[in-house]
Amino acid sequence: MSESDSSPGPDIGQIVLVRKGREYGQLAVIIQVLDERFVLIADGEKRKFDRPKKKNIQHLERYNYISPEVRNSIKDTGRVSNNKLRMALWKFAQEVLEVPKKGDGLLDGER
Repeated sequence: MSESDSSPGPDIGQIVLVRKGREYGQLAVIIQVLDERFVLIADGEKRKFDRPKKKNIQHLERYNYISPEVRNSIKDTGRVSNNKLRMALWKFAQEVLEVPKKGDGLLDGER
């Protein structure tokens, strides 16, 4: 599911998992590629589009998943709404990570 070292560089709209730093373990979206080493990430909640976090790509686990909504919005207008960022991460968690929904049993204490 995550990309290998031989994969191409990071891309706008790509979902990442933070592996180092204060936001460890959180999902975010790449909103800008600064150079071959650094990107700007945001999640639309704690890290809004207007105040993204600069991260070294070596500190991120990149998923082979790009949100078309985020990518197209940034390409067309140069920005993306925080709601769109949150929705992209929610959609990724539901479809790709298969996070259980409330009522599926696992969140109700069943195993």
